[in-house]
Amino acid sequence: MFKQILLLLFIFSLSGCSNSKEPSNIPEKTKHSTNLPNINTALTFNKFINNSECNQIIDKEFYKICYDYNLKAAKAVSYILSGDLVNELNIKKRPSFKVEWEIDKKYRASTSDYTRSGYTKGHIASDAAFDWSNESLESTYTLANIMPQASNVNQHTWTKAERYERFIAVQLGTVNVVNLLTYSKAPIRIGTHGIAVPTGYYKILFNNEKNYTRCLYYENNNNIIVSEDKLKNHEVSCLEIR
Repeated sequence: MFKQILLLLFIFSLSGCSNSKEPSNIPEKTKHSTNLPNINTALTFNKFINNSECNQIIDKEFYKICYDYNLKAAKAVSYILSGDLVNELNIKKRPSFKVEWEIDKKYRASTSDYTRSGYTKGHIASDAAFDWSNESLESTYTLANIMPQASNVNQHTWTKAERYERFIAVQLGTVNVVNLLTYSKAPIRIGTHGIAVPTGYYKILFNNEKNYTRCLYYENNNNIIVSEDKLKNHEVSCLEIR
């Protein structure tokens, strides 16, 4: 009997050991949700990042950007996030923002465009998802990967989606990510270069092998009650995304 108790205690201790803790704000019922049985034909990288949708596709090695010359901003950013790399190094020192030299000067943003604009510099592919090497981290600081983002969203709500994305990568091994920006027909523009401000953005997560999909949408405005914001409040049907 004593040996059996010891064995049970040992098994219990193993089950409690994990370096990847789920963010506390993720409801139990939404863990590993499966909105769609198969996402292959509905949502793929090529659906949002192709020569028809993008004036220029910028390959940053670690992720790809669909860039629009009229908007002078990204329309989509996609990548595959590996759970093995999440929390690999967690580099603390952050680089400075820089212009994207691959884009012609007349179509690109500068840091001065954000000065006194009322918007913060928000990452599309987050720096925290790529802080496992200096090269990957620095790549996220190109202004082509930055959007004019409402401060409350940048600091309090979008960050929850970014943390959840990393959690899913650890849980499933990998997760495919598409960050899709939405714009009005006549968007607000900032700075001397007239950078378009998105009305909102989707975070599309999927892993076909694990039959996992989840889609979230965030409006780009400060009119939110941060204390009441939950990840589940932003969940949308992936089938609605065009």
